[in-house]
Amino acid sequence: MACKINTLKPTIYKNGSASAFPLSGNGKLNFKTSTTTYHKISTKSRSSRGLTAQAFFWQKSKPESSRPTKVQELYVYEINERDRGSPAYLRLSQKEVNSLGDLVPFSNKLYSGDLQKRLGITAGLCVLIQHVPEKKGDRYEANYSFYFGDHGHISVQGSYLTYEDTYLAVTGGSGVFEGVYGTVKLKQIVFPIKLFYTFYLKGIKDLPKELVVTPVAPSPSVEPSLAAKAAEPQATVSNFTN
Repeated sequence: MACKINTLKPTIYKNGSASAFPLSGNGKLNFKTSTTTYHKISTKSRSSRGLTAQAFFWQKSKPESSRPTKVQELYVYEINERDRGSPAYLRLSQKEVNSLGDLVPFSNKLYSGDLQKRLGITAGLCVLIQHVPEKKGDRYEANYSFYFGDHGHISVQGSYLTYEDTYLAVTGGSGVFEGVYGTVKLKQIVFPIKLFYTFYLKGIKDLPKELVVTPVAPSPSVEPSLAAKAAEPQATVSNFTN
């Protein structure tokens, strides 16, 4: 069955008034296709670029420290030759027995580990923390320095026990010891006359050769060489502290 299709035709108004729609020259409506282009911004690409930048900075290697980490051992003897008025015991607690708060300033002579050279002196202060009668000794908090003439000095801090070996922290230094850190083992030989120290030093260049020696084994009978004890020029470091 055939169907008739009705075709709609636009009504054209030919009066002088302005039309709401533009007309072509033949009186027909003139429809134009918009060519405006919309650009979609990809948040994914921006996000990936940000992650790439972050990854770059995270993966950037940190600069390596030029500070030496090699451990160097230094051996020295501290000997009280009873000629310096050391130690001085300041009994601030005003008690008959050693008690918290008592102060002990001290300064003793310092010799190389092989006892062949006079190096300088020790100088510092101990604060009594605890009297330990069952061990016939005391616990001190110590702050002191080791002086090595023109080579500089080393400072240490920590517990000092008069009845057993202890370890103290190396907190710094000067001269060839500038920037030093590490630990030092204090071995009590004869309290408070003879002590032997083994330093484990980091953060510095190689030690001067005259400080690198094979130590004499610690014992109550050890003594410095006669030349070192007399501070003869060949048996001392340059400008040793006296």
